[in-house]
Amino acid sequence: MKRSSLFLTLLFTLTLLAGCSSPPVPDWQMNAKGSLERSTEAYLSGNDRVAAREFEHARAEVARTGRPDLLARTELMRCAPRVASLDLTPCTGFEALRADAAPAERAYADYLAGRVSPQDSGLLPAPHRAVAAGAIAGGAVALPEGADPLARLLAAAVLLQAGRASPAIVAQAVDTASAQGWRRPLLAWLGVQVKLAEQGGAASEAERIRRRIELVQGKP
Repeated sequence: MKRSSLFLTLLFTLTLLAGCSSPPVPDWQMNAKGSLERSTEAYLSGNDRVAAREFEHARAEVARTGRPDLLARTELMRCAPRVASLDLTPCTGFEALRADAAPAERAYADYLAGRVSPQDSGLLPAPHRAVAAGAIAGGAVALPEGADPLARLLAAAVLLQAGRASPAIVAQAVDTASAQGWRRPLLAWLGVQVKLAEQGGAASEAERIRRRIELVQGKP
């Protein structure tokens, strides 16, 4: 993965996995981390086959521990890039393990679904607390400064679900996905952008965005 900070945001560092940082690091941790990184990058790039294969390998490695709380966290790792790409279907893998998940993971899952409660927003990773507060309370909203690209896309998706994603935020999401070369979320956010242009009567702008979509899709 291009940015290791992505995994700090998603609550999946080796320390969190192990519950300690004492060496040596078990093989399952390293195997799971590598597979999750490859799965996430493949999904964002639009390669479903590699994403599914790598995720299943990561899940099998974590399952070796017999710890449903870690497996629940792993399932969140699959759902996060989906939400960033505006696939807002339920995170069924996590929900099947919710009863054994830690409070922070339950809060994060609710955040991804756009329904985190005010009392749980403090359990979120730091870049997302202000976003959650703005989405819930109706205060000022902005994408988290200094956050890794996936965190910014997730924040934009949460604000979109709450009906609080301004055209400027949508444009930031487009720029973020474009800068990373993440084809799947880029197409999703360009789709939102073209709808906004159409709703605003900006026909020439909508056509420009459609040409950009065709470029990403590889159309002549």
